[in-house]
Amino acid sequence: MGSYSFDYTSQIISQGTVLQKLSTKEAELLRLLCLKKNEVLTREEALLNIWHDDNYFNGRSMDVFLSKIRKYLKDDPSVEIINVHGRGYKLLIN
Repeated sequence: MGSYSFDYTSQIISQGTVLQKLSTKEAELLRLLCLKKNEVLTREEALLNIWHDDNYFNGRSMDVFLSKIRKYLKDDPSVEIINVHGRGYKLLIN
């Protein structure tokens, strides 16, 4: 992913010598985004895969995890997670 490496098994994002340990939910969400790189990952698909329920509270929880992942990836402008209004999210890698 740009200048980042993502090890899903170890739940670590690395950029050079900088390592960031992810929570299980963060790693699962980033994995789904990577699998659908440059395509839309719907909110419903993410919620059902990770939380097994797409209720409001899980949706808010997912928004927090996405915010954290965006912060972890902020140092490489070629990697971006965007909101696709009314649909979901897209991991863009240039």
